[in-house]
Amino acid sequence: MATSQRLLSRHRRRARVRRTLKGTDARPRLCVFRSGKHIYVQVISDQTGRTLATASTLSSAVKGEGKNGGNREAAKQVGALIARTCQDLGIRAVVFDRNGFLYHGRVQALADAAREAGLQF
Repeated sequence: MATSQRLLSRHRRRARVRRTLKGTDARPRLCVFRSGKHIYVQVISDQTGRTLATASTLSSAVKGEGKNGGNREAAKQVGALIARTCQDLGIRAVVFDRNGFLYHGRVQALADAAREAGLQF
């Protein structure tokens, strides 16, 4: 199966960034994945290997809000939702992992919304 050059480039960027990022229990890793239709976020502790919180455009709190999950408005809603979830769990600061995606558009909108909602990067 042929893999596209775009996907290979993203995997290389992800590996390069992931070498320096490590999520701890005190400051977990906020990992972003975006597809054409949706955006997904996980808060991960690499020390214990556990996912502490998740949010996406498929979450019930976000899904009914807008008609499209693949735009900046939906990303802002997911960013605010993950920040609220983290604050409920007592997580105030995270390490932002863009997962090889460029920091613009939906990824930037999600990060800005999470910061505005009180999460520290």
